[in-house]
Amino acid sequence: MSHKINANAMRLAISKDWKSKWYSSGPQYTQQLREDLAVVRLVEKALAHAGLEDVLIRRSAGRVEVDAVVAKPGVAIGRGGEGVEKLEKQVRKIFKGVPDVQFKVTEVKKADLSAEVIAREIESGLKRRMPPKLLALSYIQKARQAGAKGIRIWVAGRINGAQQARTIKHNDGPVPLHTLRANIDFSARNANTLDLGTFGIKVWVYKPDEQE
Repeated sequence: MSHKINANAMRLAISKDWKSKWYSSGPQYTQQLREDLAVVRLVEKALAHAGLEDVLIRRSAGRVEVDAVVAKPGVAIGRGGEGVEKLEKQVRKIFKGVPDVQFKVTEVKKADLSAEVIAREIESGLKRRMPPKLLALSYIQKARQAGAKGIRIWVAGRINGAQQARTIKHNDGPVPLHTLRANIDFSARNANTLDLGTFGIKVWVYKPDEQE
C-alpha cells in the first residue's frame, strides 16, 4: 500500500500554522469544532467565486475572529460592503453564545503562489469543460513567473472524455516533499462535472522563503 501524507499537515509548527486557534476539552470541544466546521462550509460556499484560500478562526474569552483570505477581495466585499455584512450576520448566528464575533476579508499576498487558489481555478475550469492539460500548464507558467521555485499539478479523471480514467502529471522545477523546512503549499480538490464524473486535483507549490 502507498502512504499518502498531506504536505501541509506534515509541516505544522515548522513552516505551517493551524487554521483554527483555540483550546477546549470535553463537550465544549465538540460544540466548538462543529461551529468551526459550519463556518468553514458557509464561507466556502459564499466566497468560492472570490478565490477563497483559507478560513482562519481565532477564539479568546468571549470573542471569535473569523478571517476569510481571498484572491479577489472586491468580489467578496460586494457593492458597498453588503456581501461582508450579510456573511457576518450568518456567521454570528452560528456563534450564538459568543458576545463578540468579528468577521473580515483579507487579500492573498500572491494568489499565483497559492496552491488552494490554483486548485480552485482548475476546478472551475474543468467544470467549464476546459482541457486539463491547458489549465495545468497555464497555472504552472503563472506560478513560475510569480517566483515559485517549483510546482507540481496532477489531474485525475476521464481526461478529454476518455472512457477510462487516468492521471496527467505536470511538473516544473523542484518540489522537495521530504524536506520539512521547504516551504511547500499543498491543496487537493474534487471537480464534479455533469457528464465526465469527478476529477481529482492536487497542487504542490514550492514557495520561496519569506526572507528571500
